[in-house]
Amino acid sequence: MNRARTVSPWLPTAPCTPGRCAPHPGPGSATVRPLLAVVRLVTGLGVVLTGLLLALLAVPLPAAARRSLVRHWCRAVIRAFGVRLRITGAAPAAPTGPLLVVANHISWLDIPLVAAVLPGRMLAKREVRAWPVLGALAALGGTLFIDRDRLRTLPELVRTMTQALAAGGRVIVFPEGSTWCGRAGGAFRPAAFQAALDASAAVQPVRLEYRPTGPAAFVGDDPLGASLWRIAAAGGLTAEIRILDPISIVQYPDRRSLARAAQYAVTGDSASKVRAIQAVQRAVASDSANRPSSSVHQWDNSSPAAVSSSRTPA
Repeated sequence: MNRARTVSPWLPTAPCTPGRCAPHPGPGSATVRPLLAVVRLVTGLGVVLTGLLLALLAVPLPAAARRSLVRHWCRAVIRAFGVRLRITGAAPAAPTGPLLVVANHISWLDIPLVAAVLPGRMLAKREVRAWPVLGALAALGGTLFIDRDRLRTLPELVRTMTQALAAGGRVIVFPEGSTWCGRAGGAFRPAAFQAALDASAAVQPVRLEYRPTGPAAFVGDDPLGASLWRIAAAGGLTAEIRILDPISIVQYPDRRSLARAAQYAVTGDSASKVRAIQAVQRAVASDSANRPSSSVHQWDNSSPAAVSSSRTPA
């Protein structure tokens, strides 16, 4: 049972809801036969489970071999659910230095989608660690966990991200801090960008798109099981990842200007629109804090249905 709780205005929220943004079937959406959907679902879950074994086997492997294994496994997850993968732009063949990968956030499917092209350490909420299978996979993959309810832990998290980047690694962040339906998006939270500045890391913006948008969107209080079924039953679902030009940090004096530049690269919004989105999101968050029951992103954090919070709220 979902439980309403008091929400800090610092936590990101989105106005998207399953009924409005992810109807099934949605406008222009096709569905496959139920038997094929069941086969996709069972196959997809089976591939996810094999990830545990692969993660254990990958521990002694060289870094390049582990990255290759992650890419292939993530692509297998995407294909198993019947989703076509389209990649545009040139991804780095191998890490050449610290890289903060930032992307818009629409679905739980974003995680294997990004890792299928640019594997790295993900940023996830603390509760993910306790989930069956998914928590173990996240921990074995070197996920960085954030306690979204304790703002005072944020500086330590930024330091950990900085260390990971300074060691030459990749860190993957969804800086909107919450899933949106894909027709609109939230402001990029700036805290993660401080790690890029401190580690002298380039920022790699990535744009994620799904066609049609509805089946993939995982928003509001959408149960994870419903989202899995909607994707498995979707016909002709395509996931596109666009690798955009990297952003050098040298021309940005602080994390806020760097976050705005990354958001502009990902969404194409003008600087003035980015600032307007930030103002609106702050107002929505403040209103949600005053009216907890109206927030579309609050539920029992012990439930896997909250998987959409595997993104940074910073």
